[in-house]
Amino acid sequence: MVRTDLTFITNEEGETLKQRFEVLIKDTAFFDCLVGYFYVSGFHAIYKSLENTQKIRILIGINTRKQVYETIKTAQEPRQSILDYSHAEAKQEIESMVVQDMNESEDNQHVDEGLQKFIEWIKTQKLEIRAYPSQNIHAKLYIMTFVEDDRDIGRVITGSSNFTQAGLVDNFELNVELKNSADYEYAKQKFEELWRDAVDVSEKYVHTIQTKSWFNSDIMPYELYLKFLYE
Repeated sequence: MVRTDLTFITNEEGETLKQRFEVLIKDTAFFDCLVGYFYVSGFHAIYKSLENTQKIRILIGINTRKQVYETIKTAQEPRQSILDYSHAEAKQEIESMVVQDMNESEDNQHVDEGLQKFIEWIKTQKLEIRAYPSQNIHAKLYIMTFVEDDRDIGRVITGSSNFTQAGLVDNFELNVELKNSADYEYAKQKFEELWRDAVDVSEKYVHTIQTKSWFNSDIMPYELYLKFLYE
């Protein structure tokens, strides 16, 4: 039976989250994500749909190691010292995540193109990534703000999918699309509150990809062409 009600998105045939994003994102001015995990595999899956999006913000709710969290929570140091310490820990965790992600990703034309775009958008500030280190955040939230004078202000998708290939396509997931403006406003408010207190890890992503993985963004176009011919 073909379903026409897109309230629930399960990644079953014909109803993947990637496919739903491809429909919604083409009219999206701002794309905000709050996830437990963000892998470049997820970015590869939908980056072409984001070409016309003005701003993309990804907030990662990483888990700091328990002993670090306890140190931060009980420290008698000034607040700024505690924040500096937690932010440094967050960046270290991000580096480990990126290295693992890159080690597990494929080295092919699609991945190379996606990584080139990923780095380009960070450098032009179209894409910004922050990590929230001070508490465990397990939420998965995608907020799409449409262009002015569109059908409504925006949509929210929330559920079980992380921003990964598995979450967008491969795994069976349960996500729900919210169309009510009150739900959009509430989700946007919560996202902004968390975003203000998070640490910017955009450059950390770029530096780690360029220096600690197989990817080399300085490769010349002709060299890339020869690499693809060889493969």
